[in-house]
Amino acid sequence: MKTAMDSSDSTKTAQVILKKFRQAKTIPAVATRLIKMMEKDTAAFSDFEEVIKMDATLVLRILKLVNSSYYALRTKIKSVAEAMSFLGIENLRNLIIIDALKHVFTEESNIEKFSRKRLWFHCAAVSVCCQMIAERIFEQKGEDVFLCGILHDFGLIVENQVIEENFKELCLGFDPEKHQIVDYENAVIGTNHTIIGYLLTEDWGLPIEVRQGIKWHHKQFDTIDPASLTGILQIAEYLIFRLEYHAFPEMKTNLSRPLINHMKSHIRDYRAIVDDLPAELHKAEEIYGLEK
Repeated sequence: MKTAMDSSDSTKTAQVILKKFRQAKTIPAVATRLIKMMEKDTAAFSDFEEVIKMDATLVLRILKLVNSSYYALRTKIKSVAEAMSFLGIENLRNLIIIDALKHVFTEESNIEKFSRKRLWFHCAAVSVCCQMIAERIFEQKGEDVFLCGILHDFGLIVENQVIEENFKELCLGFDPEKHQIVDYENAVIGTNHTIIGYLLTEDWGLPIEVRQGIKWHHKQFDTIDPASLTGILQIAEYLIFRLEYHAFPEMKTNLSRPLINHMKSHIRDYRAIVDDLPAELHKAEEIYGLEK
């Protein structure tokens, strides 16, 4: 087991792991290119359409998803241009990221006690809950916090794929009653999934709020704005843990005092979200490829 490292050492180790991950070409090149393009104000719809059309399989999957029961359209969308016009750039970005990641999550791992599929269901539940909180409690657009929910634990998948033996040691040795997951990762691996996720999404050019939400989702703060993306993500994780949509390792989730106070003052609204969440997840099954 490694000794404690400072933040610069953790970042350097994460960068080495990510270099190996990129070389494995796990994420389709077209998807990565599109994600980066979407964060540039200079790219036009026609530019996206040209790149998407380079991957005929992606075209078919986008059209299938946008015509799914999730969107409940009256008229079938038949082209990429129509799909982009209907979805908008941020929703299209999220759909492409879901499409690119879900096959990675649903490939089973050979490591005892770890299930990629269970982790995917957890991330799906967190992302749906994040969007519900953003829209219902804070009357915000939910696209970025939805994306943050999908990606917040993706660093665990990177660890599993690139440093399998270290990750196996992590999984077999982790005890949620004794360890904080980030501290234990730092000890075993020399970095952790929050740093890996932050650097990967930085490489993709995703918004700083998304990257910071991923980086800080296990950190407790003395002061934190509940309406911030990090605040919303932490509240969603707290609710999802208590509804037993567990990730692995089954990390305990504790809230900062400002977030607890906020939830107490809006308890009826949060109870409504908890009541509605199973139906929202059922609605999203086709988008996420969730098993019933």
